[in-house]
Amino acid sequence: MENIHKKIGIIGGGQLGKMMIQEAKKMGFYVAVLDPTPKCPAHTLVDEHIVANFDDKEAIRSLAEKTDVLTYEFEHIDADILQKLEKEGKKVYPTAKSLKVIQNKYAQKKLILERGLPTPAFCAVSSERDIANAAEKFGYPIMLKTCTGGYDGKGNFLLKNKEEIPKAYAELGKGKLNLMAEKFFPFTVEISVLACRGIKGEIKVYPVAENIHKDSILSETRVPASISKHVIPKAMEVAKKVMEVFQGVGMFCVEMFVDKEENIAVNEVAPRPHNSGHYTIEACATSQFEQHIRAITGLPLGSSELLKPVVMRNLLGEVGSTGKTHISGADTALAIEGVYLHIYGKGECRPNRKMGHITTIADSMSQALRKAEMAKRAIKIYGK
Repeated sequence: MENIHKKIGIIGGGQLGKMMIQEAKKMGFYVAVLDPTPKCPAHTLVDEHIVANFDDKEAIRSLAEKTDVLTYEFEHIDADILQKLEKEGKKVYPTAKSLKVIQNKYAQKKLILERGLPTPAFCAVSSERDIANAAEKFGYPIMLKTCTGGYDGKGNFLLKNKEEIPKAYAELGKGKLNLMAEKFFPFTVEISVLACRGIKGEIKVYPVAENIHKDSILSETRVPASISKHVIPKAMEVAKKVMEVFQGVGMFCVEMFVDKEENIAVNEVAPRPHNSGHYTIEACATSQFEQHIRAITGLPLGSSELLKPVVMRNLLGEVGSTGKTHISGADTALAIEGVYLHIYGKGECRPNRKMGHITTIADSMSQALRKAEMAKRAIKIYGK
């Protein structure tokens, strides 16, 4: 394996980092991780765990010095130190430049719009008056977002009328955070497309996934997506064009909306493996995690072919329970043919925390959905 980056540094040891590491270890790579939690999900798998905060510049530098290439499992990290490390010759994938743009939703949308890609109309806002003006321009409802931070619906507020403006402004920081207003896109389906670029520039695109959210948290992913055959090539083409906008090696996920007229709008881009791509572990020739490791280390990319219809369902901590993690019903769920269980190893369970997921593959989508429902009903993750 000459000319291959043999030592990998990962910022973040949560479930995404853990699943990257599982694939990296299969291929014999050394892996070091930086995470502030001593017993993070990845801690039992790594060769070295640097216990430090994600904004600790010296710790990130130490991780870079111990490894050949840096990657990350989430966006909310210090892109400036990564850019500095790149200037010093360190490899960071995807690039710190792409990360810095994607971290700011306004900058991300501005670049997407400048490149001619479809996205809902938006504008920057910094006061209640600005919000009212945006609502007058776009019409209600409008989506208010913090430009930085926020995930799983956090940092968003769907504004339905002018009476809600003071509440929305207060909940989103009262001007302490940069905000943007976005015209509401009347979607009927939410989809995502995974794409990966290798070091030599080759790109692999995965099938279109259909995503179902509950309380702004991803609940279920279905592949193939139950959308018009005319939408599928359009969505994949948009994903390819997004890859041209955001340069860098590794996995990207492009989240999109589809309306009843089959128009597509880009919602957000993630420069990493994504929750909606967990189905690839069992259902594709190459999982998103293996593909990411192949890409950032300089190995050839694998096939992104879908092998069978698949349903992925997130397992969240039960509402009303907090404490040490307990699991029930795993034996019942795993007795169902085609069901695969992934538990992330988080010691503390909290309501609606992502604790694991189940993947169900079958010969048809109807069979996969039926089995997924049976498995989801059986298994519970709670704290006590």
